[in-house]
Amino acid sequence: MRTAKDTKDVGHYIGGAHLLEADAPRQAIYDPATGESARSVVLGGAREVDLAVEAARSAWRGWAAMPSLRRARVLDEFRRLMNERREVLARVISSEHGKTHEDALGEVTRGIEVLEFAFGAPHLLKGDYSEGVGGGVDAYSVRQPLGVVAGITPFNFPCMVPMWMYPMALACGNCFILKPSERDPSASLLMAEWLSEAGVPPGVFGVVQGGRDVVEALLSHEGVSAISFVGSTPVARHIYATGARHGKRVQALGGAKNHMVILPDADLDMVTNALMGSAFGSAGERCMAISVAVPVGEALADALVERLVSRIGDLRVGPASDGASEMGPLVTAEHLSRVRGYIEAGVSEGASLVVDGREFRQTLQGYEGGYYLGGSLFDRVTPEMSIYRDEIFGPVLGVVRRDSYEEALSLIRGHPQANGVAIFTRDGDAASAFARDVEVGMVGVNVPIPVPMAFHSFGGWKGSLFGDHHVYGEEGVRFYTRLKAVTMRWPRGQREDPEFVMPTLG
Repeated sequence: MRTAKDTKDVGHYIGGAHLLEADAPRQAIYDPATGESARSVVLGGAREVDLAVEAARSAWRGWAAMPSLRRARVLDEFRRLMNERREVLARVISSEHGKTHEDALGEVTRGIEVLEFAFGAPHLLKGDYSEGVGGGVDAYSVRQPLGVVAGITPFNFPCMVPMWMYPMALACGNCFILKPSERDPSASLLMAEWLSEAGVPPGVFGVVQGGRDVVEALLSHEGVSAISFVGSTPVARHIYATGARHGKRVQALGGAKNHMVILPDADLDMVTNALMGSAFGSAGERCMAISVAVPVGEALADALVERLVSRIGDLRVGPASDGASEMGPLVTAEHLSRVRGYIEAGVSEGASLVVDGREFRQTLQGYEGGYYLGGSLFDRVTPEMSIYRDEIFGPVLGVVRRDSYEEALSLIRGHPQANGVAIFTRDGDAASAFARDVEVGMVGVNVPIPVPMAFHSFGGWKGSLFGDHHVYGEEGVRFYTRLKAVTMRWPRGQREDPEFVMPTLG
């Protein structure tokens, strides 16, 4: 079996085969743990998109005509391969993203959960039937695939986020083209190879590596019927507007600024543990990371900050190769610089920098050049500050103090992004009211990262989602299919005169 490691460079996967062009432009792939590069990714453009779409369109009729149960069985074989080789995939993810091995394994597991839900697509595709809606007239509806669809995915989950998309798309009878992040592209090739090994026909799943040129080509290509995207809010807005202008169905998930409201009756040990994991897990490079803690009351805020200072000081930062690491490096040197810039901005804007992650220095031999940053904690953050308004996407937690539950709720309502939110309390009435009244797409009650299970659907509100459909779950089936209604009658020999009025069947 040929794998992505068999060549120095990472290329495309089109028509069931690797495509690695010698004269194409390339971009270095870095190991965030060391800062070194041993490989590069080939950057495609409109030509490679054309090739992938042509291969997908050639394969689509046969794949769509395959009984849905057989498609599910092919995906089940892929699930078996994923489970069998999850360690391999997790190591590849860690080597290019930087997250710890256990975190990478967790990502793979959550992706497989969506795959397992996709096995049930035959049930969700079966449609409805009504007999005798009129004189000798029956009616039924079915859901049919769109054709060729594409996914544009971010660096932070090179396995899980694509699996939010393509298992549902394939199970529904579509062909899928993946444009992964060029920062950590190797996982996409492993998944493509294993899908082929599981029995997915050539062309049904393709991978085109690249940057903006590939994105724009997918958005404008007449052979692509739908686009799924996960990334920042400005790019999501552009993806949605451009795709819609070209007549495509689009779901574009944008950025986030996730709050955790802590009420005075909350268990502070539970809160502290939850904040540590949700703010600093995966170095904060998660769209569901909690980046704003909102304690209600000065006494609670003082106690929480004191606990966090102690815990952040003990945070074990290091490479994935060190099993004791709780947080790895950031993904690139550029992103490290960006996050450091936000810390500097927070200080200049008047927030209190209680713990400065810039003081962290990697001491393990061979890892001094990695993109490491310790956890940072700001207190007395205000809504006007950039560290509150913007998605930092790094290990930076801000504390915004509020005097009442109502003030905390109003704070959240005022933010333009509304992806995820959490409340920690022992008060069932307060929790129920919060879940009902907060204007955010995903809510956790004593759960810091409320990512829905695969049989529900993932998506935010306001600037965190552009389009009508969330991803995976039943929403995924609705997005990747179109509804067709059929009304039929078989003549029984009687002659009918023409009707010139609106027909009524009842």
